Amino acid sequence: MDKGTIVRTIVLAVALINQILVSTGLNPIPGTEEQWGEILTAAFTFVTGAVAWFKNNYITATGKEQKEVLKERNLTKAK
Repeated sequence: MDKGTIVRTIVLAVALINQILVSTGLNPIPGTEEQWGEILTAAFTFVTGAVAWFKNNYITATGKEQKEVLKERNLTKAK
């Protein structure tokens, strides 16, 4: 397994354990429900924004190479 798989598995396990504890009436993570709602909303906005920004924007060196290959093969949209 690579590092990404291990990290995703650990995060999933923590989330599932937290969900079970919350379902049984325990609050394992300190803070109010309102505070965590705000934190989760901000995290969701950040993650979706970052994914939308990186997705097909060709900002990395590999992405720029991919864009050049697409241009060479006439596979890009006409602008």
